[in-house]
Amino acid sequence: MRLLPLLALLLVVPALPGQPAVPEYDLVVRNGRVVDGTGNPWVAADVAVRGDRIVAVGKVQGTAKRTIDAKGLVVAPGFIDIHSHSDETVLEDGHAQSKIRQGVTTEVLGEGRSAAPLVGKLTARKLAARGKAFEWATVADYLRTVDGAGVSVNVATYVGLDNVWQAVMGQSHARPTPEQFEQMRAVLDQAMKDGAFGLSSLLAMPPGSLATTDDLVELAKVAARHGGIYSAHIRNEGTGVFDAVREMIAIAERAGIPVDIIHIKIADQKDWGRMTEIVAMIEAARRRGVDVRANVYPYTRGNNNLSSIVPPWAHEGGVTKMLDRLRDPAARARMKTEIRGGIPGWYNHFTAVGGDWSRMLVSGRGPYEGLTMDRVIGEKSKGKTPPPDALDVLFDVLIEQDGSVPTVYAHHDERDMTLALSQPWCSVGSDGSALATEGPLRRGNPHPRSFGTFPRVLGLYVRERGVLRLEDAVRKMTSLNAAKLGLRDRGVLSPGALADVAVFDLEKVTDRATYTAPFQYSEGIEYVVVNGQVVLDRGTHTGATPGRALRHAK
Repeated sequence: MRLLPLLALLLVVPALPGQPAVPEYDLVVRNGRVVDGTGNPWVAADVAVRGDRIVAVGKVQGTAKRTIDAKGLVVAPGFIDIHSHSDETVLEDGHAQSKIRQGVTTEVLGEGRSAAPLVGKLTARKLAARGKAFEWATVADYLRTVDGAGVSVNVATYVGLDNVWQAVMGQSHARPTPEQFEQMRAVLDQAMKDGAFGLSSLLAMPPGSLATTDDLVELAKVAARHGGIYSAHIRNEGTGVFDAVREMIAIAERAGIPVDIIHIKIADQKDWGRMTEIVAMIEAARRRGVDVRANVYPYTRGNNNLSSIVPPWAHEGGVTKMLDRLRDPAARARMKTEIRGGIPGWYNHFTAVGGDWSRMLVSGRGPYEGLTMDRVIGEKSKGKTPPPDALDVLFDVLIEQDGSVPTVYAHHDERDMTLALSQPWCSVGSDGSALATEGPLRRGNPHPRSFGTFPRVLGLYVRERGVLRLEDAVRKMTSLNAAKLGLRDRGVLSPGALADVAVFDLEKVTDRATYTAPFQYSEGIEYVVVNGQVVLDRGTHTGATPGRALRHAK
């Protein structure tokens, strides 16, 4: 033990004449325009890394094992994607290519349905990928799986309300008994203990839509006891969006929990231009101490499924039962009436786009990939007299494709989106997945946000349109998201923080992915560092997998 002080002294003794100096740092990013993530003005500085931590920001003296010359480039914290769907793709291909190449260093997963827990009436997941067999049931299992898989990004997860509900209720749409609801609380409580960052819901469709406001308050209280957040895809983003936002404010106030509204928008053209009213509602709540915030993706089209056009009651019992109802003439007739006429409180994607089939682009794999639904309906109607009802074609396509046709809907407005994006409490999340331009993760016709969200903010809304200051945009992609999650040592460039870093050329950074040609990586992200290791080097993925599973600590 007495040798330790001597050994420590030897580590800092200068090299003898003729001997090479021992590097003081593992990595130094020099001469950059440092935007630290807090919203403060950029400064000319260096960033020094030792191990997995930042140890100095400023004029750094000394040598390093690796030096990156960032002259002419912006040096920022790695981007935190607060809303991602990479739950399984990050295991299928741990390189997370489409996200790393956007500067993303942390993925936050689990909207509505999360990778875990898969307990009770849910079945544990088995996934074969990369020559490995992955299996998990609990949140703790999933996070251990991520740690053992080798991934390039950090991974955090919420607990999906769907998991909590279906673990107890299965595919039933019945109201839970008090005993069953207590079981739900227990499932959520254990998931939070296992390291989840909060509760997340998708309230627009069952099973999430089955939960009442009182249900959500009681479940949110469980997450709140662990210091968690409630991340909510609200009940209605169309004409009912105002009531849906009021519901989120009420839950935040009654449960005493921070609420983050997922991809806040007005997704019905009848109410385009009224984002000012939603902003005013949230601002009023915040003035009286209610912690309500939001995130957006910088596009005016959203991704869902053609099955979301089918009324909620037809989903009870799962996909098999829904397909049976789609084949039943009487059920079809009822569905047509309700799709065209609406059901009180139900958000209907068909009416949100004004019944315009050309504003629905099939994004999933299959024979209709990349086609708008008006073209699908036209092809299916050729030679038929009289032509079939368009909704019958929809039902037939769903039957043919086993009940699932992922679809991009053009349903909200640029002015509303940019107004939301500009709010200081609104951050950026992609609502996309870690994909790739080749290999098993090149599939379907995905929304371009999986490839372009963060560079699009920087290139379009900072450089070209001036909607945001550079420093504010970086804050929305880094420290603001870290604060929502309670991540104390990520999202900023400061001594002691974990070394997640994105280096980009503000004059060149841009998204290239489009709705019809989504498999294109963004440009202008030059270097990405995750936990102190270089993962993107001059725009090329190094193959490094230093990412970690992050666990929430109260």
